[in-house]
Amino acid sequence: MEHHYAVSIEWTGNRGTGTSGYKEYGRDHVVRSEGKHEISGSSDRAFFGDTDRWNPEEMLLAALSQCHLLSYLHVASSNGIVVVGYTDAADGTMEQTADGGGHFTSATLRPIVSISSGDPALALELHHEASAKCFIASSVNFPVLHEPQILVVSE
Repeated sequence: MEHHYAVSIEWTGNRGTGTSGYKEYGRDHVVRSEGKHEISGSSDRAFFGDTDRWNPEEMLLAALSQCHLLSYLHVASSNGIVVVGYTDAADGTMEQTADGGGHFTSATLRPIVSISSGDPALALELHHEASAKCFIASSVNFPVLHEPQILVVSE
């Protein structure tokens, strides 16, 4: 079964002279998908971007974290774990190459999951299954590590 997705990107960083010089143009752009709010994007500040806007590296990391969250909620529900809270403080490492390119070398997700019912050991173990089911993590060529914590709470 295939699923298709579509986004559009519009560069909004022309300061009047286009790309006449590396420091002469803005990196601002807008990411759109039909029926959704726009995302204001730019490059990382290290590449002359606007720090108030999302950069592609942050969006990749957010996609990994978001995908793991959604996969985890699915496997938790299927295994009798009642999740009542979930946060993640993810980070990633990108390495620049001598030719000006680069690539991510790793990402680490640190989900803190609050459960009100179910086996805490199983809740912890289910992060492996969630990772295997995450479409985004399965699509990248670098390790996506997990440092989960499980908190048992009463409702």
